Amino acid sequence: MENQFDAIIIGAGIIGCCIAFEMDKRGYKTLNLDKLPAAGHGSTGGSCAIIRLHYSTADGVAMAREGYYYWLDWPKYLETIDPKGLAYYRNTGALVIKTELNKNLSRVKDALNDLGVGYRDVTYEDLKRYLPNIDVRSYFPCKTMDNTEFGLPTGDHIQGAIWVPESGYISDPQLSTHNVQVAAEAKGGMFKFNTEVTEILIDSGRVAGVRCKDGSRFFAPVVVNVAGPHSFIINEMAGVLEGMNIKTRALRQEVCHVPSPEGVDWEHYGSIVSDGDIGCYSRPEVGNHILIGSEDPECDELEWVKDPDNYNTNFTGQWTTQVMRQAQRIQRLPIPSQPQGVVDLYDASDDWIPIYDKSDLPGFYMAVGTSGNQYKNAPVVGAMMAELIQVCEKGLDHDIDPYQFFMPYIRRKFNVGFYSRKREINTDSSFSVIG
Repeated sequence: MENQFDAIIIGAGIIGCCIAFEMDKRGYKTLNLDKLPAAGHGSTGGSCAIIRLHYSTADGVAMAREGYYYWLDWPKYLETIDPKGLAYYRNTGALVIKTELNKNLSRVKDALNDLGVGYRDVTYEDLKRYLPNIDVRSYFPCKTMDNTEFGLPTGDHIQGAIWVPESGYISDPQLSTHNVQVAAEAKGGMFKFNTEVTEILIDSGRVAGVRCKDGSRFFAPVVVNVAGPHSFIINEMAGVLEGMNIKTRALRQEVCHVPSPEGVDWEHYGSIVSDGDIGCYSRPEVGNHILIGSEDPECDELEWVKDPDNYNTNFTGQWTTQVMRQAQRIQRLPIPSQPQGVVDLYDASDDWIPIYDKSDLPGFYMAVGTSGNQYKNAPVVGAMMAELIQVCEKGLDHDIDPYQFFMPYIRRKFNVGFYSRKREINTDSSFSVIG
């Protein structure tokens, strides 16, 4: 049958494409469906595409460490040539600021040590070696701009930081996704864009395929939900929400682009910075700009979106707040008169840790709740999900006997149950984009 496949993947962001590629390599005939016009045009295209290894859990570091090696040799992973060219990894290093909230990075350092990731403790006196134009005064805890004490130092200096040299970002997240699409197509995978799924088809108690808005139907014994901010809608269609202890929601975010201070070449000499003292992360951006995102401090009200197809795409006071917070750390930071950057959605889980799992509906799987920090893990998630689907379809009860995924680069087994939909909320999580 023309519309018959081994697996249908809902979504063609970076994770959806990587799952397709890995399944195609294992002999599956896959179809990716996406309501947008091209691969990587959703949340992936708005991603900061940061590759970093600092997480608050050993499992988080393990995934990032394994994924890091895929990006280091991107052409080897793809096994094909994309006529549009290849995205590339740019190593900048990462500076992670110590705060009371992150317990001066004690858990992060324990997790890095567990995985053998190198880092260096940095005193506040030495920070100027790593970050141009830095103000080392402490502003913690973060405040909103309506607070009369906003912008006033609360301590003589921050406690210091750690420097993780193996960190950076991908040049073009949208191009990287197209790279993987081409690689999947070379293995027999198919993609349909401008195609919105409106129904999950079920036959005899298991998934049978999908129906689309234009009336077309596609059939497969396996359907994978990788719909990003729309993931909760797809899970509702499949009727699997009741069996999930951890759920997902769409969260609106703004990412700011501002010029580098005059005379400072931030594009070539700046680094990734995770600064919990001011509640921002940043990285260099093309054009000698600085990209600034929020680490979602407690004082900020999170904007959850009920309809991911209908939300405010204009910049708001969030943009101004983030830029002004960054200006506390970077002296002489220019403030543009017109906001520049990206307004997009995260697919955030209850504890900001993803769900990579089966469901209570046989044949229906999910890679959701990626919470703004899983772009870097996409290649390893693709391999892990492909294997999870294989073993579950052969009869493994993953809920009772969680699958142990072997990571070939770091030679470590990983308990995929860590990402279970049925887990208790992970109290070791940062409950923010930093994971």
